[in-house]
Amino acid sequence: MPKNKRPAPRTSNNTRDESQERDTDAQARQLADLALDIAEREDAAAAGLGPLEDEDPDAALTHAVRRAVRKGGRKGADAVLYEAIELARYTDPLACRLLRARIEEEAATWRFRRDADGKDVEYEIDAFLVPLFVRSRGGLAALETFQDEAAFRALAASFQSAGLDSEKAKVVLLQHAFDLAEIDHIGYGTLHEMLREAAASLLEKKLQPAPTIEASMRGWTGEPVAPDETALELRFLLGFSLKRDDDPFYRVPKDEAGSDAYFEARMQRYRAWTESAAPLLARCLAREPERLELSFLYQDLFYGAKEQAVAELAMLGLLAEAKRLLAAKDLAPDAVHATVAPLDMGEHVLLRANLYALDGGRPWGSVEKPVDLAADLAHEVDELCDALLSLGLEGVSVATGFSEDGHAEGAEPYHAV
Repeated sequence: MPKNKRPAPRTSNNTRDESQERDTDAQARQLADLALDIAEREDAAAAGLGPLEDEDPDAALTHAVRRAVRKGGRKGADAVLYEAIELARYTDPLACRLLRARIEEEAATWRFRRDADGKDVEYEIDAFLVPLFVRSRGGLAALETFQDEAAFRALAASFQSAGLDSEKAKVVLLQHAFDLAEIDHIGYGTLHEMLREAAASLLEKKLQPAPTIEASMRGWTGEPVAPDETALELRFLLGFSLKRDDDPFYRVPKDEAGSDAYFEARMQRYRAWTESAAPLLARCLAREPERLELSFLYQDLFYGAKEQAVAELAMLGLLAEAKRLLAAKDLAPDAVHATVAPLDMGEHVLLRANLYALDGGRPWGSVEKPVDLAADLAHEVDELCDALLSLGLEGVSVATGFSEDGHAEGAEPYHAV
């Protein structure tokens, strides 16, 4: 993978902000350094260079991240978290992935204690997303959404009746289909504040104000779709799940076989849920639900679900471009071979797939996928190769690069796992 380059120091446009900026920089550097320490220790342990030392930078990182996340919604401390991720991105990919995962988990999950019937009870509330693609003629109309109250009540209740959440939990689904721009606007601290508002609403007997949640529903962006045009739109359902920490429903077995069986059973329940929930959700999204075709991605915590949706959206765009190129050349997919190679673009890595006729020669087209510097490059290559094979191409190879005239260098056939 291309070597990461450290970012240039920032400059302030306002001298009054210089002290605050220095403090932000110092806190961000502390988080990035803690993540790097953990990554180096894990690398050493994986290489058999000895066990992890007794000192626990992981606990220190968890404490520092938790403190920053909880400050973010009230004091604008999100800047520390985003800058720490940026520093780690240009320092070490594994450290960046570790840090980002920890921040995202702390932002989307809140554990707290409350008195319940005279007992001190530990609770956990999570923010989850259900991403889905909606294909329709004419596209979605915001004014048509969530007019069928009976369908929405049944949809909200289905998370527990279908076994996605415990019957003992309290689950609330927001009566809004978020677009990607709205989801992008929810920062780490903002999401954590939304968790607090949701918990108060679910635990208190009186209706509690939820200004942060209300403000998150900003309205859709993007150009309207013509009535005779077919649209594929990404939307998200956002909900909150409050449960007691000792609820056995959420207890994952510690052994590998038991854990695999637990999540496989959960996946089967989710697939069954999508089939029963689809007609309910279609009624929530349009006055004529039969004109909608819904495709669900997997339900996950807020940032995990967002990441898979963004990745799927990008891949769908790439495959659509590849199909366009095939059609333009009037070539059948099985008459084409693709070769994938990473290119160093400085700020990011670019995966390029050159498309060749089977009789050789220069490539007659290519498709490209930008990849974050902190991404697992081998995984990204596998994802792209598998997607290209799904088009029915004759085959796919992986190369170290391309010459100026487009010929692959060091190419090896790709074999799907």
